[in-house]
Amino acid sequence: MTEYIQIEPESTDDPAEMRLITNMTLSDEREVYRSTAEGEEGSALAQALFSVPGLAELTIEGPALTIRADPDTEWHNLIEDLTAALKDFFL
Repeated sequence: MTEYIQIEPESTDDPAEMRLITNMTLSDEREVYRSTAEGEEGSALAQALFSVPGLAELTIEGPALTIRADPDTEWHNLIEDLTAALKDFFL
């Protein structure tokens, strides 16, 4: 992949949810994973992201990820780890 992924976190109206907006199309279809078990059986990208501790739910749609954290996970840690996982995935 020749393009470098850029990631911008964005708040939502739901305090338990965040969006990560990228400069790349992550999926051509909407992918919804309501649990770690679903994510571990999902797309290669979902599997890579669910290897990050603290991710509870994930929706991949176009250039965006909508994420929910486990209740005891701090947002800044989860976002840092997911950002690293995305960059590793696209290297």
